[in-house]
Amino acid sequence: MTGKSESAVTDAEAGDEQIEVSDPAPVGDKAEDVAAVDLTKVGKIFDAGSVTALVDVSLKVLAGEFVSLIGPSGCGKSTLLRIVADLEQPTSGSVTVHGKSARQARIDQDYGIAFQQAGLLDWRTVQANVELPLELHKVPKAERRTRSAELLEMAGLSDFAHRYPAELSGGMQQRVAIARALARKPSLLLMDEPFGALDEMTRERMQGELLRIAGETGAAVVFVTHSIPEAVFLSDRVVVMSPRPGRISEIVPTGGWGRGGVSGDDIRSSEAFFEAVAAVRTALRGGHEATDIIVAGQDMR
Repeated sequence: MTGKSESAVTDAEAGDEQIEVSDPAPVGDKAEDVAAVDLTKVGKIFDAGSVTALVDVSLKVLAGEFVSLIGPSGCGKSTLLRIVADLEQPTSGSVTVHGKSARQARIDQDYGIAFQQAGLLDWRTVQANVELPLELHKVPKAERRTRSAELLEMAGLSDFAHRYPAELSGGMQQRVAIARALARKPSLLLMDEPFGALDEMTRERMQGELLRIAGETGAAVVFVTHSIPEAVFLSDRVVVMSPRPGRISEIVPTGGWGRGGVSGDDIRSSEAFFEAVAAVRTALRGGHEATDIIVAGQDMR
């Protein structure tokens, strides 16, 4: 079943201003472009057939679109992301990334990937960590320096280029990891709960930073999270998955909130935002009675 919420124009107050939210048009009018990610009837079985992780998952992510995957633990969100990244192989179905096989997209470095742990190398400076993918691909030193400087400026970390990871906060380390993932100018960013270990205030700041960076680079983003508010705030669409075996139970369009120039605090306090959170919560509860999904910082148990 695929759900679709109605467009909404709210009178939610943000000071004396109103927040307008409408169904997102194809991002950048890219409807005719080759999809950034195209999953067709993807299935995954582990342990010689004893564990079915995914069943019949079909999804298209447009170029420049931000799509979040949400669902209970064990529903296959991370497995699906790893299949797109060619870190796992599907048992059935097909996967393409910008029209290529997942394997070819990995070889061509068409995507960047970031996990919950930043995974920085402690003995390398911030600049050297960002330059690592370029170094591995034998990009000339001068070009590496120019590219890392651009990315660190974009991430707001230019003053920390020569610091080491241990000297940075958790949020700053994640910004370095995102900058590193973007080093080779990927057209797709794959993210598996990158803000899960951060405190709430840092997490909200990082959500804003991610939207800004994604907007500036034009990369499509596939984002795994357990947080309903995070998924709603970041996404053009929220893909709700069922308990194992994982299926897409509903797709909830949101407002593309962070792209309109309205502050994050105003968005999160708006009526339209709460309505979208409620729509995702309802979709999740439609598939199970108890989960570890976070709603405004509280477990749905």
